Amino acid sequence: MFRIVSLAAALLAAGTPVLADAAEPPAGGFVFRSIEGGEIALSELQGPVLVVNTASMCGFTGQYDGLQKLQDAYGQKGLTVLAVPSDDFNQEYATEAQVKDFCEVNFGLTLPMTEITRVRGPEAHPFYLWLKAAHGKEPRWNFNKALIDAQGRLVGFWGSSTKPLSPEITRAVEGALAGT
Repeated sequence: MFRIVSLAAALLAAGTPVLADAAEPPAGGFVFRSIEGGEIALSELQGPVLVVNTASMCGFTGQYDGLQKLQDAYGQKGLTVLAVPSDDFNQEYATEAQVKDFCEVNFGLTLPMTEITRVRGPEAHPFYLWLKAAHGKEPRWNFNKALIDAQGRLVGFWGSSTKPLSPEITRAVEGALAGT
């Protein structure tokens, strides 16, 4: 019970609605600020979402290629790969314009991206507060991947060393797309 109350308190403090009768509020209610301007509401995306905390100057930055290929392969079936640039590990550019330019020039990214966002600690985005409070998952480094199904439930969480096109992730994506 303490865990649910703590989760509710953390989400309310962050301005996120909490369902009173839900042991685990779904992730679908979270909204990110888009790097393009405006908002990205998880509830408005049509299928599963792979949320990935990214950084432009990390040893894992080459995974952008795999993330784009994953989006290309499964996007028309309903998957959205959402890149969440973060400087929590001191490996991101200072401005959204720099991040956007870097990703377009070096990787030709077309997948949606958020503004530079906190993913750890008490100032983390409400999605990441939920991930930690409800599931005990918190990015330990850049390029951690959280797969949320169409109902907003966490399906899987993988660390930096798991590549976007790994069998673990592609099987989970296919299962989430099939509704299993």
